[in-house]
Amino acid sequence: MARYRGPKAKVARRYNSPIFGSSVHKVLQKKNYPPGQHGRRRKRRSQFGLQLVEQQKAKYTYGLLQRQFKNLCEKAAKSKGITGEVILQRLEARLDNTVYRLGIATTRREARQIVSHRHSMVNGKVVDIPSYTLKPGDIITVTEKAKNMALIVNNVGSNPSNKYSWLEWDASSMVGKFLAFPQRSEIPEEINERSIVELHSK
Repeated sequence: MARYRGPKAKVARRYNSPIFGSSVHKVLQKKNYPPGQHGRRRKRRSQFGLQLVEQQKAKYTYGLLQRQFKNLCEKAAKSKGITGEVILQRLEARLDNTVYRLGIATTRREARQIVSHRHSMVNGKVVDIPSYTLKPGDIITVTEKAKNMALIVNNVGSNPSNKYSWLEWDASSMVGKFLAFPQRSEIPEEINERSIVELHSK
């Protein structure tokens, strides 16, 4: 399936947000204006433009395509709870995002690759679908072969455990648990979910 594989720093500068993680944070500090010849002359965006920006930020951050994101929003609208919060909760419950949050991968793109290459397991079964939605109580781990991979060993060793309240992680055994869907206040991403809901309600 198609994925964005272009320049990450340009996208981060366009939305003035470290969308792809800490790797572009220094670039934003050095060039805190949009890319291109006229980047320094910021144009005033319309309401629709602002809503579209928030959607694009969410899509790039979590690695979704337009159709995937639209389907997610439609399902969230039919669910109980605040639609915007449900959207972010479902994004956070994706397997690739959880692998990233647990510290098994350093970026969501790397996490997606780990899942796609059949190195991740949910409740003891190999799951190779990055968009797989976890449920509270699900156990996430890596395969026995993956536990000896230098990449994963280094990632786990350099990342602090239990950074997020909705996840539980034992680095020594490489076993994690999805405790619950996170509250909006617990999700660190700077995304205006209300604007996304307004955009999809038109």
